[in-house]
Amino acid sequence: MRQITPGSIRPPFARYSHGIEVPAGARLLVCSGQLGIASDDRVPADVEGQTRLCFENIGAILAEGGMGFADIVRINAFVTGREHLRGYMKVRDEFTADPPPASTLMIVSGFAREEFLVEVEVIAAST
Repeated sequence: MRQITPGSIRPPFARYSHGIEVPAGARLLVCSGQLGIASDDRVPADVEGQTRLCFENIGAILAEGGMGFADIVRINAFVTGREHLRGYMKVRDEFTADPPPASTLMIVSGFAREEFLVEVEVIAAST
């Protein structure tokens, strides 16, 4: 993977890349949005706990596909309020490798269940 961050545009606001080039012939894994819910249906009350579960669930999906966090090329994340941005980014950065993947973070009005604060989906690529 090759990081693409042109010097002619503003640098990223946080730890992410403006672009990641995936080489020809790479395998792609597209992961559905993961919510902060454990296998026993436990949902942490805070965004950091939910984000950690999102990424742990993503890690299990990646492993099943023969990949890992270093193979993530794109993250789309959604939180229910600005107050959750810092907590989400703190935990996200624990799971992302260098170079960091391309990333979008959006504030949404809510999810299928009221207690959910964050949802994360990824695209991974491996050669």
